[in-house]
Amino acid sequence: MATQKKIDTVNNLTDKIARAKSMVFADYTGIKHKQLEELRKTLKPLDAEFVIIKNKLMERALKDTAKDVKEELKASTATLFAYADEVTPLKALLKYFKNVQLGRTKGGLLGISHISQTDVSRLAQLPSREVLLAKLVGQLNAPIQGLHYALSWNINRLVWVLNGVKNKAGQ
Repeated sequence: MATQKKIDTVNNLTDKIARAKSMVFADYTGIKHKQLEELRKTLKPLDAEFVIIKNKLMERALKDTAKDVKEELKASTATLFAYADEVTPLKALLKYFKNVQLGRTKGGLLGISHISQTDVSRLAQLPSREVLLAKLVGQLNAPIQGLHYALSWNINRLVWVLNGVKNKAGQ
């Protein structure tokens, strides 16, 4: 029989799942409590949470959203909820795991689609959102700038020729 505390926990998790842009399940075996608190402090400015919840409660919270995450919810599992940016908290998590040489990702959810462990590592290798937006703006601006140079070329040549004539006449 479910206790009120468990029902409240599942409702809280359901709310977090609805707000999260991405979720990553991680094995935190071997990481000490003090290290987990340090990781949480690192993730807080990134608008992300690293939460340890019983696997059965997480399964109940995910029952409507994702049915194919049962494989990830085995053994010691913590969940990274990323609310603002999908990738930046994931990069911070993997960097932290690499620094302490403990922990590993298991898989997760990007929006409502399931991602595997290899997808998580590929996602973490993407440039940040700002860099991707800057590249997009550059790509969108390139044809306009090329047209500008093509149209202004003849005017520039005329100015150069007139400057050459002026300099020759002045000598």
